[in-house]
Amino acid sequence: MKKVLIGIMIAIAVIGASMLGYMYYRNSNKTELVPENKPEQLDSIDSFEYKLEDRDTALFKEEYEKLKNVLLAETIDYEEYAKLLSQLYIIDLYTINNKVSKYDVGGGDYVYPKSRDNFELKVRDTIYKYLEDNSFNTRNQNLPEVSTIEVERIEETKYKIEETEYKGYKLNLKWEYTKEEEYDKTSIISVIRDKDKLYIAEQMKKGK
Repeated sequence: MKKVLIGIMIAIAVIGASMLGYMYYRNSNKTELVPENKPEQLDSIDSFEYKLEDRDTALFKEEYEKLKNVLLAETIDYEEYAKLLSQLYIIDLYTINNKVSKYDVGGGDYVYPKSRDNFELKVRDTIYKYLEDNSFNTRNQNLPEVSTIEVERIEETKYKIEETEYKGYKLNLKWEYTKEEEYDKTSIISVIRDKDKLYIAEQMKKGK
């Protein structure tokens, strides 16, 4: 009887060792899937935390360079800063064809930090809701790209967040896409100044 039990135990040990060896071999030879579509940073305006990536469109790059020149000047023209910030925000938000997934929300870098999480959640649940993942460049969707943009009007204003009132600007913008789209083409943007930096505080449709 003891011999039988010993034989069974040896058989179990051999089978277990074989299975462990197979699992190790399979995992060691498994090819890990690494996303192919990863943006590369080309430039940054460090003190303002704005960045330029290789996937950004020609229009975005043009406006980014203008903003960089404004911010690196000896004296910052805040009205021009507000115009360029608002334009970059809209270009980045509504140019969706270069985004990797619905979690890759454009425009967030320009939004007031305390509002950023709610902003990104809202975008994921609305205009980015049906965006397919493109981590491996396999997406086949027709998606928008902003082709032109202009500030129609800008005025100084004040904007209150919680108990704090900020000076800032209200801007009317309009833009077009590379092809006809059903996405927004006009908006009213509220920009606030906190110390030396401007932020998007609110975006509204015209007429509200």
